Amino acid sequence: MKPAFRIPGELSIHRRTSNYRWVFTATSLPPPEWIEPYTDLSDIVSPHKKLQVSIWVPRVLEMLDDSPALEANLADYCSKFLIKLTPAFVAFLLGTPQLRSQSDIALRFFNWAGKQHKYKHNLECYVSLIEVLSASSDVDRIRVVFDELKKVDLLMTMNAANSLIRSFGSLGMVEELLWVWRRMKDNGVEPSLYTYNFLMNGLVNSTFIESAERVFEVMRNGKIQPDVVTYNTLIKGLCKVGRLGKAMEKFKDMEVSNLEPDKITYLTLMQACYSEGDFDWCLRLYHEMEDKGLEIPPHAYSLVIGGLCKDGKYYEGYALFEQLVRKGCKGNVAIYTSLIDSCAKSGKMDEAMDLLKRMKGEGFAPDEVTYGAIVNGLCKSGRVDEAMEYFKFCKDSGVMVNAMFYTSLIDGLGKSGRVDEAEKLFEEMAKTGCARDSYSYNALIDALAKCGRIDEALALFRQMDDEGCDQTVYSYTILIDGLFKQHMNEEALKLWNQMIDKGITPTAASFRALSFGLCLSGKVARACKILDDLAPMGVIPENAFEDMINVLCKAGRIEQACKLADGIVDRGREIPGRVRSVLLNSLRKTGNLDMAMKLMHSKIGIGYDRMGSVKKRVKFCNLLGN
Repeated sequence: MKPAFRIPGELSIHRRTSNYRWVFTATSLPPPEWIEPYTDLSDIVSPHKKLQVSIWVPRVLEMLDDSPALEANLADYCSKFLIKLTPAFVAFLLGTPQLRSQSDIALRFFNWAGKQHKYKHNLECYVSLIEVLSASSDVDRIRVVFDELKKVDLLMTMNAANSLIRSFGSLGMVEELLWVWRRMKDNGVEPSLYTYNFLMNGLVNSTFIESAERVFEVMRNGKIQPDVVTYNTLIKGLCKVGRLGKAMEKFKDMEVSNLEPDKITYLTLMQACYSEGDFDWCLRLYHEMEDKGLEIPPHAYSLVIGGLCKDGKYYEGYALFEQLVRKGCKGNVAIYTSLIDSCAKSGKMDEAMDLLKRMKGEGFAPDEVTYGAIVNGLCKSGRVDEAMEYFKFCKDSGVMVNAMFYTSLIDGLGKSGRVDEAEKLFEEMAKTGCARDSYSYNALIDALAKCGRIDEALALFRQMDDEGCDQTVYSYTILIDGLFKQHMNEEALKLWNQMIDKGITPTAASFRALSFGLCLSGKVARACKILDDLAPMGVIPENAFEDMINVLCKAGRIEQACKLADGIVDRGREIPGRVRSVLLNSLRKTGNLDMAMKLMHSKIGIGYDRMGSVKKRVKFCNLLGN
């Protein structure tokens, strides 16, 4: 090799890379060097390949901040030290924890790197940036980056496909996810178990449950069999769309496939059972976890104890809570709130207050739901002043006071006859920006109707409609009952017809209010006709006739009660023996013991008198004869 031409006083340097040969002097600079994220030290340390993170990685990372001059600073730095960043280096930096949490800076760095001379992003650069953007759920910018990726037409790899499917799946970007899947097939990349699981998760997150089921079946019929993660993902999707029965089938299939359900399987199903109100299954799954020795997370205890409390089984829930404590675990806010709410609803306010004290003693801060349960329970127990104290404490302590607080207090004050105070709280709701729902309206309407202020109750009822608040069947029931008590029978009937015209389905309680009012105003036949009209609507109130007979007997209208009983039997609406028992009990309850004894020792209602060849049933009206 010929020596380099040398001018006296100048420096000549030979430097080789794999593709370059430099010759420069003191008056010229070498071309920039492409730097990689790792330095190969194997020829220095040992014969085995050993990589160490390049010294340039922390230096470049240090420059990545939210400064407006970020791009200019990077360019100056690289020019000063004669370096360029390779695609591998860019992808490595995008995958560091520092940039994972700073999507804006990551995107600016990506765009700057792409403008380097003779530089092109590789697949890993795009994949790493999409991972960063997906962590911040930046769907719009992900789509821009992905459109650019599709244009450069890079060869898909297994790792890149898994990462993209996971990122797109977590955000429900099904179209992009399926593009990656097709690209894998086009490039001859066979999906792995991880790929299938990421695909399933993406479909489930996007609520494409039927597509997820088809992928599951492809796996079962192919070389790659579903694992516990696959089953968990499909079970999660089925529960998400309310197909709990199908999810349970998949749960049982796991045993057939020799797969052991893990705590995620159980927790997913327990959550679904709790949401569906199937608390027995929730408890059964808990016991199964316990029998198998699986770790039971705190949320599982919350679900089971909450379910037992909602099912009215407070003491069973409390026993499970004490079992949790004996294991050395603590409760949580959700568990304590469920227990307190159950106590309060069953009138055991002293126990509820003890639980609240214990909760605070263990360092748990009650939230608005906990205090809401306390306030509601105190109001229902008639301890309205105590409830008001807790209400004031919550407002002063920064605990969010929601509509449940106001509704409980309005209802409690109304039932205590303190209607003016209830009205003030109702107005306060509007001033504080707390939305007045049908529950709060109904509580005040009920208070006004019960104290005889029916005109004000009707005005508030109309205000509901003006403010866009739903007038519920309970709203109508309160007013129908109140109007009949004020002897405004025609207005009550108009309100009933209005409810039917609006398509609001009557309940047993609403018909009871109507039938009681009609019976006490002597319009028993009208009540019976309305009851007949309800049958085609699919509304058949249980014990309707029993309630009507009871109210007539209670009002001392025995003759009308007997006529009603005869009409019920004559029209075949009820068997005579059943009607006889109802009338007998009604007479006993209302103190008509002589008539009750007469009915009991006679064949009235169930026997027959023969007149010649004709048999006639002995009518209930005969009870009134001598």
